[in-house]
Amino acid sequence: MENRIKDFRKENKKTQDDLAKAVGVTRQTIISLENGKYNASLQLAYKISQYFGVSIEELFIFNEESE
Repeated sequence: MENRIKDFRKENKKTQDDLAKAVGVTRQTIISLENGKYNASLQLAYKISQYFGVSIEELFIFNEESE
């Protein structure tokens, strides 16, 4: 699953640490998400989308071929 976390984070001038603290995870988790090495749980996806004020669908791109 692809995501646009880095895009939204940069648009909002937030650091990985800012986002991590706001959603209750480590900076390493944010790095792994942005690099596509980790898929967010539904709960984490919801928290991140709420943080940026967008829908989960705007933030995460589900690609059926990669599943």
